[in-house]
Formats: sequence, structure tokens, C-alpha cells
Amino acid sequence: MSNVDGHGAEPTNWGRWGPDGDLGTLNFITAAARARGVAEAVTGQVVSLAKMITPVPLAGAFGSPHVMPAAVTQTLIYTTPASPGFIDMLTINVHHVDSTHVDAVAHVNSGGRVYPGVPVEEAIAGGTVRRGSSAPFAAGVVTRGVLLDLAPAGALEENRQVTAVDLEEAERRGGVRVTSGDALVVRGGWRMSAANAAVLPTLTRNAVAWMADREVALYAGDIGDKPPILPGGSTVVHTVGLGRLGMPLVDGPTLEELARTCRDLDRYAFLFVLGTIPVTGATGLPVTPLAIF
Repeated sequence: MSNVDGHGAEPTNWGRWGPDGDLGTLNFITAAARARGVAEAVTGQVVSLAKMITPVPLAGAFGSPHVMPAAVTQTLIYTTPASPGFIDMLTINVHHVDSTHVDAVAHVNSGGRVYPGVPVEEAIAGGTVRRGSSAPFAAGVVTRGVLLDLAPAGALEENRQVTAVDLEEAERRGGVRVTSGDALVVRGGWRMSAANAAVLPTLTRNAVAWMADREVALYAGDIGDKPPILPGGSTVVHTVGLGRLGMPLVDGPTLEELARTCRDLDRYAFLFVLGTIPVTGATGLPVTPLAIF
């Protein structure tokens, strides 16, 4: 179980794996945890949790005067007549709302410190991320995944505050239990956009503390925080999940096909596989999470 600090009784993993424990909750993915995941792959059916990225003119700022660029912009270059062909230069806005991406723990800090308690000026220096970066994702993430579907009949109501009780009720409906080292996938039936950001359901501090107690290795959900510049905005999943627990977050997954597959098979656990380009020194990277049954 995670420790609780003296500042607002926040759950924390600072110091749990030593001062250099940049893996954070990925430490929970032991060989036994990976084997549990592999054992769930029995039919070979594969479901992608990634959105297809398409350029959009505005997203992510939610009322800010600073317009975020598209998720991906492309420059196409023709080579030479002697060796005809094309090459691309892609500019990726990793944390765009239309990008399925994984947040490294340095993406959001807690009280001016990056997990596991490193001052921001030490973690982010020299024009790159020195601590809590995307480096751990280079090896990929392989573990058991569990879907908790909070709204099997549709979608959660607007502004719903999701608690640990809601997560446990979803466990009972699915006949599954989240255990140490699991990748937790939570479906609320929403897709974040500038149009719906003000009414998004959110996870409460209580729900994040529940994840800490269950030793969740990674969180992927179509609900989480609401942009803090909006009324009722919250950052608890990011500030506590990333900043205190060292728990990587997959933002922007698409979960409808996964939910249908789980209902059809009456199985809410699967092999979870996440891979990305092996880039260090970043606050996040685009990913294609896979659920394998």
C-alpha cells in the first residue's frame, strides 16, 4: 500500500523505490504480473485502444487565447529524380486531445517537485527532461489489463464524480478484480473535446487513492480530469497520479470496441500491450495500446 504524506493526506510513492525510482508504478509489473497478462490471451482477438490521428485547427486550449496546433502536421518532401520517392517530416503535438498518448511522470508535478520528489529545476533542465521522462516506455509495457465499464448501458451523466465505490461496482459487474501490476482501463462513455470539456465526468481523489491501494501500474481512461481553467476543473488524476504516485497515464484512448468485445466475450481482463518509439527526454509519447484476448 502507498504511504500517505502529511500534506492533505495525499497518497504517495515518493521514496518507495529509492531516490532514483523513475519507473514509478511500473515497478509493480513483475514477471508474475506479465505472466498473468499473457495467460489472458487465449483467442488471439486484438483490439486497439488508439484513435486515428487527424489534423484539427483547434483543441486542447479550452477557451485559452493560445490556440494549440493540430495533433500532427506533415511536411512531404520529394527526394530526387535519380532516386524517386517521398519522405515525411511529422511534428507531433503529443498532449493534444485527439492523440492517444502516454504521459511520463514529469508531465505534471506536485508542489514544484517531479516524482519521486525531485525539484522541477533539477528534473527539467538543459532543454530536456532529465528525470521522470519517457525513457521507461522504450522497453514497452506488457501486463494484465482490466476494463472497468462504469456505464455499460451508455455514458455517465454530465459532471459525474466517480469514486472508489463506482470502481468496485464495475468490478462486481464484470466479475473481475484489479490487482497489483494491472493496467486499469476505465470507460465512462465520453470523448474529450472542446465542446464537452465543461461537463465531463471526473475521477475523485478517493478513486485515485483506491488505485494507489490496488497498486495499479498504469491508468488508461476516457475520463479522468477536467481542464482546470473550467468551472469544476480538476487535476487530481495528474497531480496525484503522476506527481505523487509515479503512475503513467494513457490519455485519449478509444474504448467502445473494447467494451463491446468484453461484453460479447463476458471477459473483462486481457493482455495489455503498449509500445511506442524509443525516445527519452520527453514528457509523453503517442501510443497504440492493444488489448489481446
